[in-house]
Amino acid sequence: MNTGNEEMPLSDTTKQNLRELRDAAVELWWRFFDWLAVVPWKTLAIVSVLMLVLGGILQSPQPFFILIVASFIIKAVAGGKRRADLTASQAIQRADTEQHERAILEAHLAALQAQIEPHFLFNTLASIDQLILTDPPRASRMQQSLIRYLRSAMPKMRDGARPTLGQQVDLSRAFLEIMAVRMDDRLRTALHVPAGLQSAVFPSMMLQTLVENAIRHGLEPKAVGGLLSIQAEVADGKLAVHVRDTGVGFAPQSAAGVGLANIRERLKVLYNGRAELVIGVPADGGTCATITVPYEIAAADAA
Repeated sequence: MNTGNEEMPLSDTTKQNLRELRDAAVELWWRFFDWLAVVPWKTLAIVSVLMLVLGGILQSPQPFFILIVASFIIKAVAGGKRRADLTASQAIQRADTEQHERAILEAHLAALQAQIEPHFLFNTLASIDQLILTDPPRASRMQQSLIRYLRSAMPKMRDGARPTLGQQVDLSRAFLEIMAVRMDDRLRTALHVPAGLQSAVFPSMMLQTLVENAIRHGLEPKAVGGLLSIQAEVADGKLAVHVRDTGVGFAPQSAAGVGLANIRERLKVLYNGRAELVIGVPADGGTCATITVPYEIAAADAA
């Protein structure tokens, strides 16, 4: 007997229509992202005013206001990424001297430092929007973590400044705070980086890449989640930074392998064989990735 509470299964046609609708939404989103990357600020401001007027006419201004705020945030990020990509491209074109390989690498590093992963930013904004309605305190925590992440990710404006381990840990800490809210109690973290090592020189975005790989390929696929830890130590004149997770691990041939290959290539060019990335499998499971570089204090702190 049908009580009226049973849900009718979706037909194949309906499922196909939903898939097509999803694909169309994804394509529309990327077209919107690309448009934001190139549209002048003045034009965006004019469009925003028109959207507010439309929201007033429809007596529903809140969705339009949220879209406008998100557009301005994404515009700042997309514009920075585009400028960084252009700078990297121009540097590559000029890299015809004996420093050819190193110039290419430095241009790539500048682009990486200015880049905010669009999917990560979009998903975080969507999560904040949902939590505002269901769990405002949690939404506030995620918003504050996102602000810290954006501040840490913005390129430093000091001429000649070299990235430090402290800066890279701050970036990863803010990222982990956001992921902890999104994953609830499935993600536990532990950071053991002595204060004395915060000023050590450490290449930008490498630690972040290891942290993202550990979550994406190690902890997120595991139903119960697990622990991610970051540790740093000095031995024999070398700085070793370990990122360990208790997840399912990730295979070198997976998408994670691309990021690891990129790290190895950058270490090769930056340190000419004096640095390395080692991937290990602890006895109790999971993965441990270790980057070892020459121990050096940033110039401002060494003075």
